[in-house]
Amino acid sequence: MVSPVTAPGGEPLVLGIETSCDETGVALVRGRELLVDTVASSMDDHARYGGIIPEVASRAHLEAMIPTLERTLGTADVDLSEVDAVAVTAGPGLVGPLTIGASAAKALALALDKPLYGVNHVIGHAAVDELVHGAFPDRFLSLVVSGGHSSLLLVDDVATSVTELGSTLDDAAGEAFDKVGRLLGLPYPGGPHIDRLAREGDPTAIRFPRGLTARKDQEKHADDFSFSGLKTAVARWVEARTDAGEEIPVPDVAASFAEAVADVLTAKTIAACHRHEVDTLVVGGGFSANSQLRDMAAARCAEAGIELRIPPIRYCTDNGAMIAALGSAVVRAGVAPSSLDIGVDSSMPLTVSHV
Repeated sequence: MVSPVTAPGGEPLVLGIETSCDETGVALVRGRELLVDTVASSMDDHARYGGIIPEVASRAHLEAMIPTLERTLGTADVDLSEVDAVAVTAGPGLVGPLTIGASAAKALALALDKPLYGVNHVIGHAAVDELVHGAFPDRFLSLVVSGGHSSLLLVDDVATSVTELGSTLDDAAGEAFDKVGRLLGLPYPGGPHIDRLAREGDPTAIRFPRGLTARKDQEKHADDFSFSGLKTAVARWVEARTDAGEEIPVPDVAASFAEAVADVLTAKTIAACHRHEVDTLVVGGGFSANSQLRDMAAARCAEAGIELRIPPIRYCTDNGAMIAALGSAVVRAGVAPSSLDIGVDSSMPLTVSHV
């Protein structure tokens, strides 16, 4: 096994590879500085199916990997021999796409005789914020929301000490948006379209339910989320109006639905910050691009005296920068490299930053 990275006289240069879903991401990070981040997306290939097709995504990663790597190195004017470590998403994610990225990372690490670090995709969504807002405080809370995850993490050290406080019991926030988008006849993915329409609608027009917020639920699921019931409530509301021959006010439905999701996410997260006496909140993941979530989080954090850190939208969706950032943090923490025979884990626990 290759020894852990030591970088006398400077920070290590970490190459990050992300292939958990439909984006092929490759990035270079030195310490907490992002040199370049390159992403090739196969989203258009999946749009006609209304969702991600793992086999299609895997083939797209195969085709995009070398060109994306070459573009990253060329943009940064870096030779592969200068890389000190290779970090790759080991999970969670789709097995096929994960395997493509892991295979590429292993080949690079072996050929370059550099250490390999298999890291956690979800924790990477939190780690990427260090590239934007600088070093993390000693303890912070992270809300990671995406198409597959809605998770609350208590972070003492992003590289070595993460506690999962709660997660979604059914649909993740982004998944619920896609399903409601499909219900409203919007193109895939539904999230951006609902977000756009919500800005035109009245968020108070329809009072949709807030899952797991009743007192009996709070006792057992204070830090957990549930959006399946909300999705069903929207479907029934639309169905009732359709059966009555009434026009569906799509912007109002979108705004009221988005308001309900943002309300639950922010209310539960702020309450968790108070319970754990944390005064910094980091929000990440693809769904953190949602404008209502950003606006509500900003307002409620300001009211509660909590520092809110949300990276720019380009770092919220899947990218190589998040993996290189977490890899850099793991290297700086002095963690031993992963074995070259590591596997991928589609359900990698969120308490594990690396394997």
